[in-house]
Amino acid sequence: MFNGYAQKDFSMEVLLLYKRMRSFDVMPNCFTLPVVLKACVMVKDLRQGEELQGFSIKTGFRSNCYLGNKLIEMYSCAGVIVSANKVFCEMVEKNVVIWTSMINGYLLNKDLVSARRYFDLSPERDIVLWNTMVAGYIEMGNMMEAKSLFDQMPCRDVMSWNTVLEGYANIGDLEACERVFDEMPERNVFSWNGLIKGYAQNGRVSEVLDSFKRMVDEGSVVPNDATLTLVLSACAKLGAFDFGKWVHKYGENLGYNKVDVNVKNALIDMYGKCGAIEIAMEVFKGIKRRDLISWNTMINGLAAHGHGTEALDLFHEMKNSGISPDKIEHCGCVVDLLSRAGFLTQAVEFINKMPVKADAVIWATLLGASKVYKKVDTGELALKELIKLEPRNPANFVMLSNIYGDAGRFDDAARLKVAMRDTGFKKEAGISWIETDDGLVKFYSSGEKHPRTEELQRILGELKSFNILLDEEEEL
Repeated sequence: MFNGYAQKDFSMEVLLLYKRMRSFDVMPNCFTLPVVLKACVMVKDLRQGEELQGFSIKTGFRSNCYLGNKLIEMYSCAGVIVSANKVFCEMVEKNVVIWTSMINGYLLNKDLVSARRYFDLSPERDIVLWNTMVAGYIEMGNMMEAKSLFDQMPCRDVMSWNTVLEGYANIGDLEACERVFDEMPERNVFSWNGLIKGYAQNGRVSEVLDSFKRMVDEGSVVPNDATLTLVLSACAKLGAFDFGKWVHKYGENLGYNKVDVNVKNALIDMYGKCGAIEIAMEVFKGIKRRDLISWNTMINGLAAHGHGTEALDLFHEMKNSGISPDKIEHCGCVVDLLSRAGFLTQAVEFINKMPVKADAVIWATLLGASKVYKKVDTGELALKELIKLEPRNPANFVMLSNIYGDAGRFDDAARLKVAMRDTGFKKEAGISWIETDDGLVKFYSSGEKHPRTEELQRILGELKSFNILLDEEEEL
């Protein structure tokens, strides 16, 4: 019974079963106690764990390594590292698993100095212990020491390489990340995901698609649901509709599209942001067990395409299905719908009455609508709030400056540009991506020339001349 509950992660049921067993005066054995202790760790029941420790001492199970390991883990997770160390020190026999557990306990409690001291004292170090220590340095942001320890490892497995690769990705050092990836003697799906995620979280979304194509072309590693979700998210940001459709088909062939809600949510987002809201709705309707992200993504997609009534209908359907909407996301959806419809006064009134404090996304939505409907007062209010939430985001200043410009208030626009410059940050140039037969082509709004600018200008000139001729023919 204990093992059955434990395998299903029914931790509370394990603890209740133990209490029932003790009520019948049935004695636990060396196999029962570790299972119950693990349940204490999972539900963070420190009091029950302490009682089990006392019982183990009385009944002679104190020297059991597995039990000692679970006690160290329990105290470490609860932040009582002194008690974890006491258990460690009282153990007569300590194998490499016990040393690893104690070191990991110090790392969980942000004590890197003690973790390294115990690592250096450990009489035996297997690859798990080495990986734990390297990962600890990375978690604390010390990539230099992590790489130094990685270089000292007598042997490395794919997890060792993946840990360092993700460490570089997390600090934005993609050059080092790529170097580690290329040097890896073998790669698994987590290696590829680490590289792809590194590109994604550092804004290099076109390389996400390039890496995925390379992964598929090499064919030695099969992408998993996390890979597809990352790639589909990149397609959504780039508006890469054709590539996204190909990933959809590829995922169907692998079977992820049938069972994984994360992949389907990413598909809804991708199709919605690429303008194919009907296909997004088809994917949404095909999800048997929708989560909150499924509903929110579809509702936001409908709202973004001007289907306000359908978005509200779907929102009510979500509530009737038993899904509780996230308060801030629900409020953001309502503000978005009101703003898109031009009801900015009502949107402001709704924000003031919201049960939660409006975040930067909500105020940015209102600011964007203020430009569309040329509402200077609302724009000024939105910027005032945004300055409190993200004072160094120059994009907000640019938006209100454009609103002033549209209203002919050029002095105010100039004043705002000076204020933006004083933040010390520059707004990144806008980028447009166009999907062609040769892949994705990038265009900058800053005037940076494309290699085929002259050819593009010539074609645009010809199209303009052709349109003038058509207009003249219609007049005749």
